Amino acid sequence: MPELKLLHADHAPAVLAFELANRAYFAASIPDRGDDFFDRFPDRHSAALAEQVAGVCAFYLLVAEDGSVLGRFNLYDLEDGTARLGYRVAEHAAGRGVATATVRELCRTAAAVHGLRTLRAAASHDNAASRKVLTKAGFVPTGPAAPDDLGGKSGTWYRRDLQP
Repeated sequence: MPELKLLHADHAPAVLAFELANRAYFAASIPDRGDDFFDRFPDRHSAALAEQVAGVCAFYLLVAEDGSVLGRFNLYDLEDGTARLGYRVAEHAAGRGVATATVRELCRTAAAVHGLRTLRAAASHDNAASRKVLTKAGFVPTGPAAPDDLGGKSGTWYRRDLQP
């Protein structure tokens, strides 16, 4: 059974493998991370861990029984009881409810572990799958998301108030 785990230093190889294996799949619906992301991955992984230790962000992985990463589910900009949610799921796990179930689980974790009361997420107009996940996970549209919020694409902001 896949497990939601907080990002650790030893996850680096599995996260990089996940990103590389799914790069083209992700780039079809969200902006590509670019070669620099992959070339400097160890530094980026260390920086993410530092942000997590500082309490600015919380990075979670959905990890399969074999240790491979099925998805990344991240809380950014934790401040005043709110955070921004971002996520991506491996192509082979997409379309089976994995993202929706994990976003729901992360909402519970965000409230219980991080004391968050509200999550926000943005999805581009051409990312129907992400919009569906957010809606099924209890998020409601709150207004337009500017291209600056979504790597050059326009979209919608969503919000979910969390139960303590």
